[in-house]
Amino acid sequence: MPHIEEHPAGEFCWFELGTSDQAAAKNFYCSLFGWSADDFPIGPGGFYTTFNIEGRSCAAAYTLEKQMVEQGIPPHWMIYVAVDSADAVAAKCTGLGGKVLQPPFDVFDFGRMAVLQDPTGATFSIWEARKHKGSAITEVPGTMNWGELSTNDPARAVEFYSGLFGWKMMTGEGGDYLHINNGKQMIGGIPPAAHRDPNVPPHWLMYFTVTDCDATAAKASSMGASLLLPPMTMEKVGRFGVIRDPQGAVFAIFQHLNEG
Repeated sequence: MPHIEEHPAGEFCWFELGTSDQAAAKNFYCSLFGWSADDFPIGPGGFYTTFNIEGRSCAAAYTLEKQMVEQGIPPHWMIYVAVDSADAVAAKCTGLGGKVLQPPFDVFDFGRMAVLQDPTGATFSIWEARKHKGSAITEVPGTMNWGELSTNDPARAVEFYSGLFGWKMMTGEGGDYLHINNGKQMIGGIPPAAHRDPNVPPHWLMYFTVTDCDATAAKASSMGASLLLPPMTMEKVGRFGVIRDPQGAVFAIFQHLNEG
């Protein structure tokens, strides 16, 4: 199995679910992706769930705090980007037109993080690793494989993220979908603004690898999830779908062309 010991700066490194029903969400994702789960106390009556594959961490979940719900924050998946210095990147964010929604703070001795928002409105987090390096396994079913930014202003987003992380953006053959490259590694993309629902706020969408997109979508639906985009084929690439879990968090699944 492809193991990860640490993430280079600019790479997606952690994937965290904020939910309204942590126990139900844990059961849903463990059943859907075959994850195991470990719970760690984080305060009076609260706990942080780490999901694992082959005994290696791949994602996490927590219950949205009361004040977050009161602020209108819905259940959601948060994407984290690895950085060498959370403080330096947060400071750079504002200079590039973004916002610091939650200033850098230490998460025990695991690492240092901040929550940022790009100039188009999409929210993401940054992670300066210490003891916790982030996801520790990749390229197997159940792992996150692609981060996609849905925004109404791709040009502004390109300017921001290129300046913040040094990402390089380039279009694929015969299309206007922008591929995000961190160094030599392709990690995600930005679809054309014309292809997005203008009523949906800008956001990051995470894709998880599955062996059978149709079977996974059907299973998710049978457990109370909604199919926002039923499985469809992307020619010469693979098959994918977009799902809203029973609590309302949205994610995508992806089956490589040579699988299934």
